[in-house]
Amino acid sequence: MKVKFRIFRGVFSSFQSLFQEASEFATSIGKENLISISHSEDKNDGVVTVWYWG
Repeated sequence: MKVKFRIFRGVFSSFQSLFQEASEFATSIGKENLISISHSEDKNDGVVTVWYWG
């Protein structure tokens, strides 16, 4: 298995919509494959990353 990630990013998206997308993806891969979810923000540029086993 390898560690993989998927990035959800949006300058004009709200954190609500970014986290919604990320949570839907995390749910679809299953809790047994989920490693972590991280986020950052800089001047309204939001990034959410889902880390998982694949």
